[in-house]
Amino acid sequence: MSTGILTVDRLSKNFRGLAAIAEVSFAIQPRSITSIIGPNGAGKSTLFNLITGYVEPSAGEIHFHGRRITGLATNRIAELGIARAFQIARPFRDLSVHENVRIGALFGKAGARDVAATTGKSLELAGIGHLAQQPANALTVGQLRHLEVARAIATRGDLLLADEPCAGLNPTETAAMIDVLRRVRADGVTVVLVEHDMPSVMEISDRILVLDAGRLIADGAPAEVASNPQVIAAYLGSPEPEAA
Repeated sequence: MSTGILTVDRLSKNFRGLAAIAEVSFAIQPRSITSIIGPNGAGKSTLFNLITGYVEPSAGEIHFHGRRITGLATNRIAELGIARAFQIARPFRDLSVHENVRIGALFGKAGARDVAATTGKSLELAGIGHLAQQPANALTVGQLRHLEVARAIATRGDLLLADEPCAGLNPTETAAMIDVLRRVRADGVTVVLVEHDMPSVMEISDRILVLDAGRLIADGAPAEVASNPQVIAAYLGSPEPEAA
């Protein structure tokens, strides 16, 4: 397995004997956009939870920038430079958009920081600079998604894990989110997203990983993955054999 900014080696997680993730291995290359897809219950969220330290693996290892991070606490992983944007945004609703993003800039990756500059840049990258003084509780669902991404990138991570950033968005909002993720990548951040919106996945991804029942069944470019028989069977089911 080639070396990447993030490497996952034979990672497994069992819950009471059920294999949620089973010997998954891959390497994420710097400044790429990688999508992780799969049917509901395939293990995508569990994989993100393992990488960000919310749960400990049953077996296997995770390395970030060549450093073993397996089993580290979530705050230590954030300090090393892994940021996460959650599917359900939970901002400080009584604070403004600017104040929410500023909190992200106060934490995250270890080292010197310019909180004001980071906050402003994150707002602009996420496309919500014009909403900076709005209270978070006044935002639409789509705007909250942008705020969640802004708070994550304000932590100055080298790797952004985005959990279904386009879920529930209309076509215009989805296109805006794709633009945001592209700007984040252009700014030097590696992006890995879990997403169900397949047109978005095909449009934005350099590479796609496919999980099914906790196992990695495909890994490749969008066109290659879309024509993979295992992937088609995982999403649509295998055809019934013809009757004699």
